[in-house]
Amino acid sequence: MRRSVALPRTLVEEAAVVAPADLQGNLNRLLPVALRELVERRKARAFRRAMAAMASDPAIQAENAAIARKFAAAEGDGLPHLAPI
Repeated sequence: MRRSVALPRTLVEEAAVVAPADLQGNLNRLLPVALRELVERRKARAFRRAMAAMASDPAIQAENAAIARKFAAAEGDGLPHLAPI
């Protein structure tokens, strides 16, 4: 997709300084990389917030506790029972 954008000169100059060497001076290659990093950071932040909300949800905590109780007896299955050295 082709777009025309106006960017502050100082932003372009700063981006060129911190960009990987192969992207410096080539905004057509740098902008997609920068936008992808922005999208990934925002998605990761949203995921962390969702996980934090789930972790504090009493219903989910109760369900996790129930699952843990059901599997507690099988946690060590298949592992050798070694005597302490």
